[in-house]
Amino acid sequence: MSRLIVVSNRVNPPADPGLGSTGGLAMALAAALREYSGVWFGWSGETTEHFTGQIRMQRVGGVTIALVDLEEQDRLEYYNGYANKTLWPLFHYRTDLTSYERSFDEGYARVNRRFAETLVPLLEPDDLIWVHDYHLIPMARELRKLGVKNRIGFFLHIPWPARRLLTTLPKHRALVETLFDYDVIGFQTEDNREAFEDYVIHEAHGSVAGPGRLTAFDHTVQVDSFPIGIDAQGFIEAAKSDEATQQFDRMQTSLAGRRMVLGVDRLDYSKGLEERFLAYEQFLIDHPEQQEDVFLLQIATPSRDEVEAYQEIRHRLDGVAGRINGEFATVDWVPIRYVNRGYRRDQLAGIYRAADVALVTPLRDGMNLVAKEFVAAQDPEDPGVLILSRFAGAADQMTDAVLVNPFSREDMSDAIRRALAMPLTKRRMRWERLLEGVKRDDVNAWRDRFVAALRGPPPEAANGDKPEDGHQAVA
Repeated sequence: MSRLIVVSNRVNPPADPGLGSTGGLAMALAAALREYSGVWFGWSGETTEHFTGQIRMQRVGGVTIALVDLEEQDRLEYYNGYANKTLWPLFHYRTDLTSYERSFDEGYARVNRRFAETLVPLLEPDDLIWVHDYHLIPMARELRKLGVKNRIGFFLHIPWPARRLLTTLPKHRALVETLFDYDVIGFQTEDNREAFEDYVIHEAHGSVAGPGRLTAFDHTVQVDSFPIGIDAQGFIEAAKSDEATQQFDRMQTSLAGRRMVLGVDRLDYSKGLEERFLAYEQFLIDHPEQQEDVFLLQIATPSRDEVEAYQEIRHRLDGVAGRINGEFATVDWVPIRYVNRGYRRDQLAGIYRAADVALVTPLRDGMNLVAKEFVAAQDPEDPGVLILSRFAGAADQMTDAVLVNPFSREDMSDAIRRALAMPLTKRRMRWERLLEGVKRDDVNAWRDRFVAALRGPPPEAANGDKPEDGHQAVA
């Protein structure tokens, strides 16, 4: 059986299944690698004075990991620079926050080359290589230059931008061309896949070579949508754990008879947190009778503190939350509880279960697994209501959520009112259908679909996808 070699920017499988962030990549890939033998390769998160390519092999949470350190310049130009100041905002439709600097581009290319050179000695001829996310788009190109003929797939966890947006990126065509060194390219949604196809046809003068296949740059690749899921059964069990029960009981005491609207997000401008706070304020204005009977708990885990845009969003949220609390709070009620820290997965499950409503309202998101975690954690006898942004990838699958436009305060305010007033029979009906989808389209289904595609036959020789001179099989 072929090994699965996973390559991502950071390697952070949870040592304890109860541990883990609310994000999806770590939990999803750890689950995949426990099923398929192989290695998870990537950056350790540490820096060194001089890059040596030395690998540290470890075994964490049942997963074999291979870590490599980067230089400080790599971290600044590749990670803080091109990945998080250029690609991340652009792919989330924030051209106003997008920075273009030549040193960022050079650092991005250098690190992808270093990753490829370091990975090659670990590879065996039958290995399947699965590369993840926007940090490593050129990875296959660098591996092919080193003679790797293995099947290589790429999965993008964030949105793919519309063609007109992508063309604002200097050297956008060269970046897209590197994707055609993969055998399979996966996106979260059909909308993302269609946006990629639109670019290939109109900017790269490519063509559709058949169902799910695109030809451009003298190569043909398989392109499809692979909506990511959660470890549904694992999360359902986590919600029944002692830690989750204790957290639920603490929340119930803290509620003091009030109803809770919950938000759980990484602290990021793409999550629409400021818009959410303002929409909640609109709800308090529109429905003064709800004041003192409901509160918003927003858990926002800090991230990328060195990037100016993240410092700014944290400062703005502190100000907005403080203003709303100052305007509406009473001696025994605070309308917004704003928490900047992370929680264990089992603790989150207990918090999810105590919530009457979840606000999952990103302005743009690849999938958003918090929505699925919330559904999996609910009490079947008294489930909460999911309010979900139309611009989250999860909205394509979770149509029984209350779908909203996160840019509209009035739409969000109305949705909160509807959710709080929804009768039990309707809540149960919606939740049962949502849970069915979460369980059906879980991380195992996502993994198996992508790996099956990656194992498929290579493009036909007639497609012109022949190895360049020097491309030899990995020995």
